[in-house]
Amino acid sequence: MIHGILNVRKEKGYTSHDVVAKLRGITRQKKIGHTGTLDPDAVGVLPVCLGRATRLCDMITDRDKTYETVLLLGRTTDTQDIGGQTIRTGRTEGLKEDEVRRVIWEFVGEYAQIPPMYSALKVNGRKLYELAREGKEVERKARNVQIFGIEILKAELPRVWMRVKCSKGTYIRTLCHDIGERLSCGGCMEELTRTCVGRFSLKDSLSLDEIAERSKSERLSDVLVPMDAMFDEYPGMTVQGTWESLAKNGNPLPLEAFREGEDPRGWLWAPSGENPEYVRIYDEKGRFIAVCRWQKEKEEYRIVKMFYVE
Repeated sequence: MIHGILNVRKEKGYTSHDVVAKLRGITRQKKIGHTGTLDPDAVGVLPVCLGRATRLCDMITDRDKTYETVLLLGRTTDTQDIGGQTIRTGRTEGLKEDEVRRVIWEFVGEYAQIPPMYSALKVNGRKLYELAREGKEVERKARNVQIFGIEILKAELPRVWMRVKCSKGTYIRTLCHDIGERLSCGGCMEELTRTCVGRFSLKDSLSLDEIAERSKSERLSDVLVPMDAMFDEYPGMTVQGTWESLAKNGNPLPLEAFREGEDPRGWLWAPSGENPEYVRIYDEKGRFIAVCRWQKEKEEYRIVKMFYVE
């Protein structure tokens, strides 16, 4: 079985579930999970976890994201993007670029965003888009999202090209809709590309065809991101001797369980120094076991998330 993360460049027309289904066929394994829904008409970065790396799906989903989008002013749709039915149109002839820029930048920071009806969120056990397709609309509670920054790449009104860095759970089409509402002319999302999810960037991503070709030529491991790479900010430590089997069974580990010196990823660590709060731990063959956290009161490391399986 393959264990690791693939940086997939999702193409237009595919759902996130379609990508997973395609990869199951390419890799001939079932244990695969995506890290967050990307609309069928959107393209870009979709990290996909394979094997034991599926334990990282939630963690990757929580990472900040960057998008490039085209905002079309003067049109409001039921889906908040260009593919939906037009609800109303608004005049844009009198819009000034300075005013549009000012309103867009007002959304930087935390703001309360109402999730769209055409989304995968569930209400009373049913997905909102299922209800929307039945012509039903239900009340949705606003959720606070964080817009870390908006860069206006180009403005040719009624279109504005933007790069948006935001927190998880942010709907870019809703952001476009809300900007249009504040400008009193309406707006919707015309294009969307996800360029970054945490450490995964568009320039390093691969299409499904490219992944299939690598799989056929047995070169998939060259582009597979190992599980421990997701914890690069933590120092690594090697478990020694009889402590190794205890670690693999999830037991807490005192400092004497670890070997001094250089770890498999190149960090230097000595038990006599200050104990880092989180660490990656490995066996003496360099195999990644788990992420642990230091418990000061008991002077031991306890496993937070286990990745080793015999």
